[in-house]
Amino acid sequence: MTAFSADQQTHQQAADHTAEPFPQDFRWGVATSAYQIEGATAEDGRGRSIWDTFCDTPGAVLGGDTAAEAVDHYHRYREDVALMAELGVNAYRFSLSWPRIQPTGTGPAEQRGLDFYRRLVDALLEAGIEPWVTLYHWDLPQALEDRGGWPERDTALRFAEFAALAHQALGDRVKNWLTINEPWCAAYLGYASGEHAPGRREPAAALEAAHHLLLGHGLALEAMRGQRGDTRIGPAVNLYAVSPAGDAPEDIDAARRIDGLQNRFFLDALLLGRYPEDLLADLAPFDFERCVHDGDLKTIAGRNDLLGINYYTRHTVSGRPGEASQAASSPFSSVSPWVGSEHVRFLGRGRPVTGMGWEIDPEGLREVLDQVHRGYPPVPIYITENGAGYEDAPGPDGTVQDTERIAYLEAHLRVCRQAIADGIPLKGYFTWSLMDNFEWAWGYSRRFGLVYVDYATQRRLPKASAAWYSRVIRRGGLPDRH
Repeated sequence: MTAFSADQQTHQQAADHTAEPFPQDFRWGVATSAYQIEGATAEDGRGRSIWDTFCDTPGAVLGGDTAAEAVDHYHRYREDVALMAELGVNAYRFSLSWPRIQPTGTGPAEQRGLDFYRRLVDALLEAGIEPWVTLYHWDLPQALEDRGGWPERDTALRFAEFAALAHQALGDRVKNWLTINEPWCAAYLGYASGEHAPGRREPAAALEAAHHLLLGHGLALEAMRGQRGDTRIGPAVNLYAVSPAGDAPEDIDAARRIDGLQNRFFLDALLLGRYPEDLLADLAPFDFERCVHDGDLKTIAGRNDLLGINYYTRHTVSGRPGEASQAASSPFSSVSPWVGSEHVRFLGRGRPVTGMGWEIDPEGLREVLDQVHRGYPPVPIYITENGAGYEDAPGPDGTVQDTERIAYLEAHLRVCRQAIADGIPLKGYFTWSLMDNFEWAWGYSRRFGLVYVDYATQRRLPKASAAWYSRVIRRGGLPDRH
């Protein structure tokens, strides 16, 4: 029986013709990150990352889980590439482990680390799958954190050196590069609320980290362009549709503030070469602008060949006193990551939620796409993450019938198809994630994968959603609505 055999396709019985085709050159992909899947954290010269240290901190990760083994992709990558080939994807987004390539974040490359990624890229190309590399997906070398981490300007300089090393080694075969992934999370969850590594709760440092992550993007872009001219480079940012809870002026102001911190802070810097004036006024008490040097914003807004958008849900916010909804609250920290807007409450709207407590709101994806398309210079857009986490488990027949995930993906892909029809330059879609893995502070308690992983044995088992996604890819689009 093949991995995507007919008995797993009980939810794909529509006729073979496609009512909503996607462009022929559309990228159909899956995404992962190094720390969440590789394991082998102490092999072949790899150094420690901030997430290794964070996992060793009692109470930081649910259940005391660590990524020391994760899903053992470091040793099982050929099996995982074969799964992707059978799935039918034509692109795979994965990240490089900075401490695997530069154990202390500086100095020459650890060739054993680079060799692993060379082997992975070669296996992907042999399978007809286009590699998409993310340079930074949160695993900062601990040695650089010991020197101050992302709040220090020097970390952006070191990141550019790392980017140049990686690009020099892989740029002849990898043509699509994402510099930074979700800088909002890395800065504000890592340095303001402390719910992600490195677990610091320093609001002013979080703002400095956000700027230096963006600066690192710009410096990396310059370094890579200096090596080759055929590379496509851009960032991946997590964007949310933001709605006021009501018509009250306080709610409208809350939506402005959160849209500013979550979306416009990054989009304006990356695509317009400036920070939003209203947001700078909100952040004045933190003296944020002192870390922005002359020329920084020009560097940050260097020519982006693409923009990656990660989308999961919507923020509904209020500026009036009251209780935040349970679903919108973090289970890991009582400290707000919203620097300068800590008073804002996040509310649920009564919509169905995923296992993460995130409301399912595909219409918000269209709002995000419209915001980028209408408010900024044209740039090719890719959905670099979209998916749903649940507590999946095999049923009595041994299969994982994840019908809720199928419904989530289908609803969001229909939004993507309509956006393309309306002229938005959306060029590809990477679902998160290829397989279940280490879900950061949630440990192994939530599963985002199309492929189920039995963590005790590392056995891979494609879910019903894998069969569904495979069928969509092979059709080149979605089935009739029914």
